[in-house]
Amino acid sequence: MNRKLLMIAGISGAICVALGAMGAHALKDKLPAENLQTFETAVKYQFYHTLALILVSILSEKIQSKFLSYSSTLFIAGIILFSFSLYFLALRPIIGIGNEEMKWIGAITPFGGVSFILAWLMLCFASLKPNNN
Repeated sequence: MNRKLLMIAGISGAICVALGAMGAHALKDKLPAENLQTFETAVKYQFYHTLALILVSILSEKIQSKFLSYSSTLFIAGIILFSFSLYFLALRPIIGIGNEEMKWIGAITPFGGVSFILAWLMLCFASLKPNNN
């Protein structure tokens, strides 16, 4: 088991729970419905991919593959680029940033989505050729 990866997943999972609770309770009346939905999407995707990090950590004990390492790196990049850009976009009204200011942050989100796709593909590649360090 990759302990460093498991620690990152644990931290990410704690952040998911905290932000999910914040979204469900503290932000419910402070954000427009569209922003709240964006925030919830960010939490969901972060949580799904945090679970994927745990999976990769466990698999790293059974399968020796550089693709597992690539997968974990891409999952982490996806969480940062996808979820955290959505958190920022959703929270703009509270932060005091208008819709036009920092709108370029939305252009980062698709890179996170691509990172997630590539991470899942790397996981697939790890299964095809298990001992390819």
